[in-house]
Amino acid sequence: MATGSFTTSTLGPDVTVSVHLRFAAYTICLLAANVSVVRALVEFSQRDVTVSHAILVPFVSVGLIYANRTAIFSSARTTPSLGLPIIVAGIGLSLVGQFAVGDETRTLSVSVAGLALSWIGGYILFYGAAAARAALFPLAFLVFMIPPPDAAIDVATQFLKTGSTETVARLFTLTGTPYHRQDFVFSLPDLTIEVADECSGIRSSIALLLTSLIAGHSQLKSPWAKVILALAVLPVALLKNAVRIVALTLLAMHVDPSFLTGQLHHEGGVVFFLLALGLMVPVFLVLQRLEATQSLRPSPSLNASAGALRE
Repeated sequence: MATGSFTTSTLGPDVTVSVHLRFAAYTICLLAANVSVVRALVEFSQRDVTVSHAILVPFVSVGLIYANRTAIFSSARTTPSLGLPIIVAGIGLSLVGQFAVGDETRTLSVSVAGLALSWIGGYILFYGAAAARAALFPLAFLVFMIPPPDAAIDVATQFLKTGSTETVARLFTLTGTPYHRQDFVFSLPDLTIEVADECSGIRSSIALLLTSLIAGHSQLKSPWAKVILALAVLPVALLKNAVRIVALTLLAMHVDPSFLTGQLHHEGGVVFFLLALGLMVPVFLVLQRLEATQSLRPSPSLNASAGALRE
């Protein structure tokens, strides 16, 4: 059967086990051919905190597809004329990354992008374009397994650092703490602190963004609600960073100076990440309520139809 310019064959309302097995075999072969890329990504994620989530991303994508499998695979059709070119493009991209000479992050990013593209191409080959559209978010989510360029991380770090510093100044003022500020340095009555790059909270901000994207996809229906939830991550991340810095500083000033170098400073990220999640919950609930209110409101077309019937 031909649909547009793509050659397809019907798999029926329920995808057969054999199709899943063939795609699983394709995935295994793809990983075996790219074992050096996978190993490099694992090692890199262990060294760089901004990529520590990368290994979990494919499992999240597969889990999201499995959770919505009935809707995704209900109209699955093999589409070799679309899937095969994407596979070839992915293989080419992987080869460029593996044999190119240059910055480690850049070459690894290209290789991982090629691996992800090849897997998406295989998905389309075995399940078709309709199944790919139905699984658009899980497939697009694979972009987060690609290590971002160092330049992008530097820009994001400086942005978060600057925003957090401004928020710290406001919290010090709000708490009545006297300070003198020069750029990222705060001189307080008993000590001096500097908001360093490590205080930007970029790792927890990335985790918060990914969590919000998944929650929005799973629980919200309207595109505008999903966008608002994702945008809310920025102010919440800045506030979370500032609260952490100010809390540790005030504890060091009034309780024990070791709070600036102790366990809460170095390992307390989880506590403040949970605080950020707690701040996101009201935003999420408000958006859910707005969606529910909007769904109960009659549409203009229905109102017009009702008016016509009354006439």
